[in-house]
Order: sequence, then structure tokens, then C-alpha cells
Amino acid sequence: MTPVLRSPLPAALAAVTGLLLLGAAPAEEVADPTSGVDAAAVPAAARDWLPLVGELSATGCPELPPVWIVAQVQVESAWDPDLVAGEAGGPAGLLQFDQDNWVAAGGEPWSSDPPGPDDAVTDPEEHLRVAVPWLCANLRAVTGHLEASGKTAEPLDAMLVCHLAGCGRVAGSATGVPVAGEARCAERCAEVVRAYVDAVHAEVDAFTADAGPAEDAPAAPVEEAAPAVPEPWTGGSTGCELADPTGDGCVTGAALHGFESATAVFGDWRDGPVIRNAGCWDEHAWNPRSDHPRGRACDLFATGAGRFAEGAELEAGWQVAEWFRAHADPLQVKYLIWQGRYWDPGVADDGGWGRRYTGGGVYDTRNATGGHYDHIHVSFRE
Repeated sequence: MTPVLRSPLPAALAAVTGLLLLGAAPAEEVADPTSGVDAAAVPAAARDWLPLVGELSATGCPELPPVWIVAQVQVESAWDPDLVAGEAGGPAGLLQFDQDNWVAAGGEPWSSDPPGPDDAVTDPEEHLRVAVPWLCANLRAVTGHLEASGKTAEPLDAMLVCHLAGCGRVAGSATGVPVAGEARCAERCAEVVRAYVDAVHAEVDAFTADAGPAEDAPAAPVEEAAPAVPEPWTGGSTGCELADPTGDGCVTGAALHGFESATAVFGDWRDGPVIRNAGCWDEHAWNPRSDHPRGRACDLFATGAGRFAEGAELEAGWQVAEWFRAHADPLQVKYLIWQGRYWDPGVADDGGWGRRYTGGGVYDTRNATGGHYDHIHVSFRE
């Protein structure tokens, strides 16, 4: 694990709680550095720094979406670089670093305590250049821990826990996000962690650029769903050990079973009557968080790559998406993305099928591939 970042509760949340928590597919298109961020929606104070945020993400940490950085700064300081707590040691600046962790991250020591306007921690550019690599280091550390331990938290959520409450809370909890009684986190501690994670999620949703032209795509009629019922996957977690039927990589047992079950129902995946093309394993170097390099995902194309599905091809794509949704449990489906919409077994329909797909700040949801208007993405749990 990286050194623990003991960040105090951001001012926006402290005002609410009164607490101070100190802590122990074929390949998709790469978005422009700040694509996925709605510049009109972010605070005016953030707009001048979007190019730098995009540069730091794209060149040093592509798995950390720019919109996530913007959202976390908004929760921490509302983009006020001069925000400084009165007590000794911090926190200070856009991401509210305390002095010890600012220096540990590579920042210049403060000339006074609390820091003044001439200190780098209160300079927006200097702060971002130090803070974003630190966030990235924490993200990569917790990602490795989650993978090795089989914990279910999303890496970005665990990164937030690490920043707010200390990386020990990630390591000491069952999922990576502590509940009351875990990792020396009492009930109030768990409430603050949850509130912080939820607050950043809300800002991510608010700052994410609108999806493409079919944002509220209609659900396919029930009668169009394929009737065939697949055999359930009972092989458990196999790892990425089986040959990818669509190319040179590997897939898990559940992914292979799901893919073969779909092609048994819908026909050949090589320019077939329903599925026109497919790809499972892919390196996805620009998005290491993807399930593709783990062999746990397949992209099933309803039309040519880069084209918006229309007419019969759109209807065919809905057949495939609805079939996987109807049989998510036996096929171990983790989530689906199609027509600018995201669905998983825990998501209620909201304004259409599933909820709006944001692209996570990585993909440009306005184009056919980034918004998944040309293919259905299927991720499997095992």
C-alpha cells in the first residue's frame, strides 16, 4: 500500500456532519484528454484548469478519469485553492492535503503553518501537479489490493476511502469500503466515508458530458427478446485461462460460457444475422480498469464498428441486450452497456433502459463506439 493519506473531512461535508475524520471492447476509442467532462457544468473556478487535469490524467494516469478529479476537488474545496483549516498541520488547498502528506507526495514544505498564499499547496497548478500523481499512486495501490484480495469495491471508490480515511481502511474492510465495526471505523466514521463517496459520485454525474443522441433510448419490446433459456454457469471463478474465441487473448470460464450461449441463440458472430462481429479480450491500455484485459468481458456488435445502429440492426442489438438482462443470474452477468445506457442487476430503470452511461470520463459517449451505440458490452462476474 502507498503511505496513508490522512485527509480531514472536506469542508462541504464537515458543514453537514460537524465531524473531522482522521484516518489510521474490439478496442474502444480513446477520448480526448478532457472529453467526458461537461465544461459548462463544472464550476467557473475549475474551467481554466481542465486542460491541465486532462493532461495529468492522459499522460500519467489514464485510469483516473478527468471528471473524477474535478468532482473530488469540488467535494474537497469547491475549487477554492486558498481554503485552509485553522489548525496546525492543515488541511489546505484544492484537495485538502495535510502538511505531512503534502511533503510525502513531493510538495514543498510550507513556509508557515497554516500555509500562506505563497506556498505551493495553495497554488492551483502546483497543487494539481503534486496531488494528481498522489491520487494515482493510491488508485494503483488499492487496485492491486482489491484484485489480490477479491474485494468487490470499485477501485475509484477505494481511492476515495484512502484519501479521506487512510488506506488502512481499505485493507481492513471486507469490501474495500468500510462499514461500522471494520478497520477501526465506528458507525460515525462509516457514515462519513459513505457520505464522501456518494458526494463525489453525485458530482461525477453532474459534471459528465451528455451522452449521444439516444440518451433515453427506448427499451426493446418484450416480445422481441429471444426465448431460449441458457444453461447456468456453475464452473466458478477460473481466471483468464481459456482461449478467447474471437482473437488471441484469454477469457474466463463464465465469459466463454456466456459468449457461446449467446451465439448458440443468435447465430454465428462473424457477420451473422444478429451479431455482426465480436471481441472479448483486449489490452485496453488506456483503461486498465476495464474487464477486457481480465478476460471477463465481450463486445457484441450489432452493426459495423463506429456506426450508430439503426432499423433492423438496432432491433437486433436490443434482442441481445434484453436476452442477457433476462438471464443475468444464470450467466453471471455483472453489467451491460448499450445505446448510451448502463444496466446491472442492482440498477433500476431511470429515464429508459437502465441508467444513462457516463463513460466514466474515459470514453466519449457522443460517438458510436464510446457511447456503445454500435455494440453491446457484457461483463461477467467470474
